[in-house]
Amino acid sequence: MGYFNKKGAKEMNRKYDVVTLGEMLIDFIEHGKSEQGNPLFEANPGGAPCNVLAMLTKLGKKTAFIGKVGKDQFGYQLKNAVEAAGIDTTNLVMDTEVHTTLAFVHTFPDGDRDFSFYRNPGADMMLRKDEVMENLIEEARLFHFGTLSSTHEGVREATRYAISVAEKNHLLISFDPNLRPPLWNSLEDARAEIDYGMQHCDMLKISDNEIEFMTGCSDYEEAAKMLKEKYQIPLILVTLGKEGSLAYYKDHAVSCAPFLQEKTIETTGAGDTFCASAINYVLEHGIEDLTDENLKEMLTFANAAASLITTRKGALSVMPEKEEVEEFINERHV
Repeated sequence: MGYFNKKGAKEMNRKYDVVTLGEMLIDFIEHGKSEQGNPLFEANPGGAPCNVLAMLTKLGKKTAFIGKVGKDQFGYQLKNAVEAAGIDTTNLVMDTEVHTTLAFVHTFPDGDRDFSFYRNPGADMMLRKDEVMENLIEEARLFHFGTLSSTHEGVREATRYAISVAEKNHLLISFDPNLRPPLWNSLEDARAEIDYGMQHCDMLKISDNEIEFMTGCSDYEEAAKMLKEKYQIPLILVTLGKEGSLAYYKDHAVSCAPFLQEKTIETTGAGDTFCASAINYVLEHGIEDLTDENLKEMLTFANAAASLITTRKGALSVMPEKEEVEEFINERHV
């Protein structure tokens, strides 16, 4: 059985449903205090692109990751965790000179987070264009990327090369800006790379603070309209945290309430889980003729999945099963 790509051409099945390029790192997440009163941190495997792939594999999709880690204990921990999640690591490069990138995550009482990155440099920044396996992308249905792989010149070149391969082979392209201000030399650089990403995607997942950053507009409907007119992106999804999410498609605008719960402990991976769920929906339904009902169904599942991941420490290794999400939705809708 084949599928229709964005050009409308019938393709034979490809080896992968989704390939991503980007950062893989260790998220050190606060996990209580020691007997001396010092904060304890748990070393969770992370990185937005791999979180997305981990959820997609839970939803039955075939995935592969392109990126670089250090040839150190954290690099091997990440490789093992990603392989255990069912993600192909054929194009995971291990750097013998630069260590794996680390992120320390401070969680506030309301579950929000603050990041401190140890990445000057980090191995994920060192991926080169000549290390990107073109055939991996050619054999996929959809290519997904963010901007952390565009913060520095070498990995930016690798990212843009991967995007060009995806475009040449008519893949659907998904983009999540995933803005992390501390990792940029300037916010103008970040704005320029997000602008580039928006010029090269069919599907955009963007947060409330990111869409305001790019448009200067806090009216999300107006902001989405601005992005649609400027970039001609077929599907724009806006995540609003505790306020739910929005979908803008052609002349349709659909909103969906959040699944708030008392068990939330921290929000690491919530946006990635949402993004993966939306990508999965597009892979199964296409992007050509979505109805309001389709968009509502997409957002409902994505919101519910994101809500579940906020009740767990970390993300990559603890993504919810499809049945678990569906059961959660049914419980809330009874």
